[in-house]
Amino acid sequence: MIIGIDIGSTTTKAVAVENGEVIRTVKTKAYDAITSATGALGKIIVESNLSMSSIEKIIITGAGAINIKNDLFGIPTKKIDEINAIGIGGMFLSKKESVIIANIGTGTSIIEATKEKITHLGGTGVGGGTIAGLSRVLLNATDFEHILEMATRGDISKVDLLIEDISDSGISFLSGKSTASNFGKMLDTAERDDMAIGIINLVFQVIGVISVFAAKSRDATSVMVTGNGSKNLIGRAILEDISRLYNIRFEFPQDAEYATAIGAALSES
Repeated sequence: MIIGIDIGSTTTKAVAVENGEVIRTVKTKAYDAITSATGALGKIIVESNLSMSSIEKIIITGAGAINIKNDLFGIPTKKIDEINAIGIGGMFLSKKESVIIANIGTGTSIIEATKEKITHLGGTGVGGGTIAGLSRVLLNATDFEHILEMATRGDISKVDLLIEDISDSGISFLSGKSTASNFGKMLDTAERDDMAIGIINLVFQVIGVISVFAAKSRDATSVMVTGNGSKNLIGRAILEDISRLYNIRFEFPQDAEYATAIGAALSES
């Protein structure tokens, strides 16, 4: 059995892989990389009723992997580059020989993965960290579930400048309800709920558009979304709106948030 651990800036994910199949996924939160990695490993061992001797090796990746200098609990521990881990995990989840991946974490990476090569196409600093930071300043809120709850009640037309605000008709393929400028209106009557949906709309529109451009540059018709952002139902709806505009399909596979940890585990399986 191989354990893959993705040590992120706030959340660490671990998976157990045996015979090329994912048999367990867990996640923990800690700001210290060693605490987070060992906690995730311990959790997966206890919850899966595993013995230490059944683990052949541990493969770690993510921003915090650099802080792990030695083997964990005497088990051979290796590192893999995060981009390669995302690509391998994305290929596994997509069941395709070629896939464009938008991995949404604190920021967002766009990757092309094929059987021959994994290529980092680029990305953006806009991601979950952007939602957290802007929400802290604008909403005085830090709990992500609370932010999402506020966003479900928000009115985007009080925050964003829409095309219908500046034109009597749509522009090109964009309707009057399309965004002309994120946070370009900001009415005095805008409430925290309205700003919450504005923040999420800004983040996922940026991610969606750069994903579309990446896919079109590679003649792809779909983008697979992985990372923590893949679970954001409001974000998904925004990406689906972009999909209809640009005819690029966004896919959200099961276990998408664990893609990087899965790729780490599978990198030597």
